[in-house]
Amino acid sequence: MEKRTEIPVFGMTCNHCVRAVTKALKKLDGVGELEVSLEKQLATVSFDDTKVSEGTLKDAIVKEGYFLDADKAALAAAAEASPAPIEAEKPALKTITSNFKITGMSCVNCARTIEKGLSKVEEIKEAVVNFPMESLKVEHLEALTSQAIALKVKDLGYGAIQADGNGAGKLSFTIEGMSCVNCSKTIEKVLGKAEGIKSVSVNFSIEQGTVEYDNSIITAEGIYELVKQAGYKAVPREDDGDKEKIAHKEKRSFLLTVFLTIPIALLVHLPQFGVNFHPFGTYQDYAVFGLATIIQIIGGFPFYRGAYYSLKNKSTNMDVLVSLGITAAYFYSTFMLFFGSSMEGMAASSGAGIDTSALNANDSMDMSSLNMEGVPQAAGHMMHHLMFEVAPELLSFILLGKLMEARAKGKAGQALKKLLELQADKARLIVDGVEKEVPASQISVGDIVLVKPGEKIPVDGEIIEGSASIDEAMISGESIPVEKKPGDSVTGATINKSGLLKIRTMRIGKDTVLSQIIKMVQEAQADKAPIQRFADTVSNYFVPAVVSIALISFAVWFFMIGETFLFAFTIMISVLVIACPCALGLATPTAIMVGSGIGLNRGILFKKASVLENISRLNIVLFDKTGTITKGEPKVVGTSFAPGITDNEALMIAASAEASSTHPLAEAVVDYAKEKGITLSATDNFHEESGMGITCTISGSRVIVGKRALLEKNGTDMSGIKSAAERLESEGNTLVFAAKDGKAIGVFGIADVIKDNAPQAIKRLHALGIKTCMISGDNKKIASIVAGKVGIDTFEAEVLPQDKINAVRKYQDQGLKVGMVGDGINDAPALAQANIGIAIGSGTDVAKETGDVVLVKNDLLDVDRAIQLGRKTLTKIKQNFFWALFYNAIGIPIAAGVFYPFTLPPQWCALAMAFSSVSVVSNSLLLLRFSKKL
Repeated sequence: MEKRTEIPVFGMTCNHCVRAVTKALKKLDGVGELEVSLEKQLATVSFDDTKVSEGTLKDAIVKEGYFLDADKAALAAAAEASPAPIEAEKPALKTITSNFKITGMSCVNCARTIEKGLSKVEEIKEAVVNFPMESLKVEHLEALTSQAIALKVKDLGYGAIQADGNGAGKLSFTIEGMSCVNCSKTIEKVLGKAEGIKSVSVNFSIEQGTVEYDNSIITAEGIYELVKQAGYKAVPREDDGDKEKIAHKEKRSFLLTVFLTIPIALLVHLPQFGVNFHPFGTYQDYAVFGLATIIQIIGGFPFYRGAYYSLKNKSTNMDVLVSLGITAAYFYSTFMLFFGSSMEGMAASSGAGIDTSALNANDSMDMSSLNMEGVPQAAGHMMHHLMFEVAPELLSFILLGKLMEARAKGKAGQALKKLLELQADKARLIVDGVEKEVPASQISVGDIVLVKPGEKIPVDGEIIEGSASIDEAMISGESIPVEKKPGDSVTGATINKSGLLKIRTMRIGKDTVLSQIIKMVQEAQADKAPIQRFADTVSNYFVPAVVSIALISFAVWFFMIGETFLFAFTIMISVLVIACPCALGLATPTAIMVGSGIGLNRGILFKKASVLENISRLNIVLFDKTGTITKGEPKVVGTSFAPGITDNEALMIAASAEASSTHPLAEAVVDYAKEKGITLSATDNFHEESGMGITCTISGSRVIVGKRALLEKNGTDMSGIKSAAERLESEGNTLVFAAKDGKAIGVFGIADVIKDNAPQAIKRLHALGIKTCMISGDNKKIASIVAGKVGIDTFEAEVLPQDKINAVRKYQDQGLKVGMVGDGINDAPALAQANIGIAIGSGTDVAKETGDVVLVKNDLLDVDRAIQLGRKTLTKIKQNFFWALFYNAIGIPIAAGVFYPFTLPPQWCALAMAFSSVSVVSNSLLLLRFSKKL
């Protein structure tokens, strides 16, 4: 039977839009006469309802990227117009531009081959290859990923590397060879001077650098070369899987150093304790010299190399301090071994010398008793002038500390490591009906993969065949599996618990949800929190200050107090090796690593390190109402039916009429009827008035369902339900009326149901001393009722989406730090304006990175948890700073002899220095205990 209907189409802006809607509708079987008006924002369609339904017509319009509801169109326009660089859910037809560098072209015909090949891809609008520049510019639908384009170019026989069209590039890489926080400052200094570098952040604790640069001026290879020139090695993130080999190499270096240090310690220390241990006789000093020289080369080389490049780049780091210490001890001892006898002979001839029997290089108190009387009588006594054991023991303790520090830092980053391990390695690819197991990295967009029960889903995609229970705990944190059927989307790395699934690949590689989460966490851990600026400032002056203190200490003890040269020299070495900026540099990043890892395990993703710090300072949190405080799904919460008609009959009539509409209120009525087990009837003469309701015929009776105004416009008798309607409306419900043959037969009270945990979440925020406010587009009456039910302090009602940003600014103008909680789409401008934007969302919403914080589990209680975690992390950072500063404030004076006669030999100073860094990392790890309380 042929019907004619008018469908509102919002979001059209030009004749191209008109053609797109017309084309989409004409594709449908059963569509006859068709007129799409840009001016009226209306599609008038004649169709055969035995072949196509009005719902299908509307679905086609929506799939084309347009709207049936004016409010939704306004929301989309507001989000699209937002100045914030925040991604949102966009219409399927949105066209974007991707740029690539092309390799393998030999002539201009190669460029034409690529253009011709890409033009055959349906989703590509235009492809332009610039042969001299070896570049490719592609305008394509957003659904087509850059990886898919690159693969198509590869199929044509060339290579394609994506490059940002605006010259913007971002590079993250692993850095090898750093020994302390000043190394990171050196790299930042070198890269910061280079042309084309916009910003640099080097995180010493996770050995990672992040650079924003202009890829039209400098390449990634150029950045790696600059790092090399600074004295370090940059390793692409994809290639840093050999970090374990590096760790093993460092372990071997430590073990070799210790292996050679042990005989030195025995040869030197046993005779000092009265043990007659001289296996090399008069050549014992030379044997110790030989072993010490090997250690100086093997164990000391990394420190000398680091010091060289640090000084070359006009900077100072821990390597400088260690190199000065071991060099002074080694070369002093070498000089005394080969030239000491002649000096002592000169001293003896002048009536002065050193009583070496009283000398003990490892006992500062004994050194104080040295005088210039007496001359050694045997070469064997020369050992007491030497300090060959100092450098090997220093290096052994320092390398031990670095190993312990690396192990502790590894524990701090375990959460991210576990996330990386979630990715599937293999996939069952279906090619021409044949199953083939391939590496997951070889899957392309559009490929069909088979997933058996118990296996990980290797890609983000859509189920095309089969149904199963999917364990999505890695995304949502929920242990209960989710039932999935054909048409549902699935996320890579989740687990198929039951059923055989065929999945069409939608996203691969860096576009997947898991990759987006990993990227977010990595960037958060690589970022620097504002409080880190304090540590950076102190570190700039730390090493020069320590060297100055060491020289002053030597001068005071030797020239002013009159102590022996050896005593003053030992004091100087002790000062050099006990001080280290590492503990100060590790204070912030290690706490950030642990804090962000705890958040990751709880489904709370922090976009930047600064967020963990700044979220702790919030004074007020604003909540969007729909989809945040409420579920965002209208439900029938109350009904009343007129006398003379059964409830089931009235409900059947209303639901049958609403069944052909896609309006959310209509869907709520239909869902309510289905819950009651009502069987719907067929409708005739269906007509929907935009924003008002529906008129149709059911079993010969004229039916109207919609707003009160629509019923009154048609002269409906409302007396039978008037009082019930007033009661439902007073409760803050939106009303939908139903009428049959001119008489109202029922009214439905529809409301957006409040989330179960919303009141508890607000209560917890109040307990933290944080004010709360709700922002809603609803009228004041409804907003007041919702705010009252959840216990929110205040509310802003009748606020349009584009005006929510002004509500945030209003509180910021009062000097408050504002947090904004929203769904990350309609609230994009407000989320960007807030001091901390908190996006509520699950699954694919995570990948959008709408706010500064993403709450994966869609749990409002996580707002409180995120703030608590931020506060605990900031407290831990301050504790780390205190202990790092306290250690140096106490350690340096002790080493300088301020508390004489109590002092420390250089070896123990080295051990104390090593453990200072370990203690800071260990203190950060104590944050893990707090995770149990969240």
